[in-house]
Amino acid sequence: MAAFEIIMPKLGESIIEATITKWLVKEGDTIEEEDPLVEIATDKVDSEIPSPVEGKVTKIHFSEGDVVPVGAVIAIVDMDGGDDTGDSGAGGKSDSEKEEPKQESKPPKAKVSEEEEKPDTNQATDFADSNKFYSPLVKSIAKKENIGVDELDKLNGSGKDGRVTKKDVLEYLENRSSGKETTTSSAGQSQTRTIETPPVSAGAGDEIVEMDRMRKLIADHMVMSKQTSPHVTMFHEVDMTNITLWRNKIKDGFLEREGEKLTFTPIFIEAAARALRDFPLVNASVDGYKIIKRRQVNIGMATALPSGNLIVPVIKNADQKNLVGLAKDVNDLASRARANKLNPDEIQGGTFTITNFGQFGNLTGAPIINQPQVGILGIGTITKKPVVKETPQGDVIAIRHIMILSLAFDHRIVDGALGGMFLQKVAEYLENFDVNRTV
Repeated sequence: MAAFEIIMPKLGESIIEATITKWLVKEGDTIEEEDPLVEIATDKVDSEIPSPVEGKVTKIHFSEGDVVPVGAVIAIVDMDGGDDTGDSGAGGKSDSEKEEPKQESKPPKAKVSEEEEKPDTNQATDFADSNKFYSPLVKSIAKKENIGVDELDKLNGSGKDGRVTKKDVLEYLENRSSGKETTTSSAGQSQTRTIETPPVSAGAGDEIVEMDRMRKLIADHMVMSKQTSPHVTMFHEVDMTNITLWRNKIKDGFLEREGEKLTFTPIFIEAAARALRDFPLVNASVDGYKIIKRRQVNIGMATALPSGNLIVPVIKNADQKNLVGLAKDVNDLASRARANKLNPDEIQGGTFTITNFGQFGNLTGAPIINQPQVGILGIGTITKKPVVKETPQGDVIAIRHIMILSLAFDHRIVDGALGGMFLQKVAEYLENFDVNRTV
């Protein structure tokens, strides 16, 4: 038979394994090309792997719940539709399989994520300062979860010779997220302090609903962000009249020419990207007492999903794209996000985030920073308001399109002056928008 190996694909540069959450086929099933085979999950995304070929599923090597390394063969598809399963075991090959070169399945498409989801930290943890041995997997988890070497060195490993294992690190993370904090006593010794949460009871007629996996990730990530960064939020009122009138004038022609809707979002992203170039410390991350100034300006846009959850696709190098390119990226990423068709790499690498409260009619909001970033811009609804305008003849009351911008920033490295100047600069770019601009 012509056997095709379905392998666990690489789900991003920092991902080395994934969990099989659900098989969508069973051995003996006949499938078509692009039929979904299996649902997998990492700490960043839930993904669905489609079949790159048509044929018959002859062997499934892993069960639901198994953690599988990237590159491992998870299933065999007979492209001839034969009955020979070629019992080769996980990662093994039958004689007929050896005739075919290993082929990699197509990249999966992300179903859900969080931001929402855990972010890609890209932070360097220096293990040279430790005299203990840590496996590559433990090091990878530590880097992703911002666990310092000093923290790892304090863990009592359950592995051979006291080595810290993946299980040890995950248990440590679970204890940390559930409210058990490591503190230092006056004597300089490490000790654990537990923060008690109030008991919650259900009353008669109350409905108890278990959070889905994505909502749990969001909940953990939001708590982690508030515990990590001292949040400060500022607000700035912006006159959006020029932009609103300009967009109303050109949007129909833009749709006809480009085949794309022109929303306000690419305009906000353009202004934010320009301001991030002006104030690079807002386009940064914090690693202990080190500041990482990001070279790229990658702006994430928080997108609501039909499920009620949230995902943050990222527009890479947003400062290098014109308004047409930004509009196409925004529309493409938003539509594929809602259809669960994002690729894992498209929700990683963000350096700054924008979230739009205004799409739900809200005046403004105080967003939570998407770690490991240090700032997030909130967009309020645009409403007509009477405002005082200065004219050569004196002050007059005019009807203007007004919007409130909010900026939440990490006070560890962004002080009030910097946050205020950055927010003011975004407002200036919006208010000084060229009404004669062509796109």
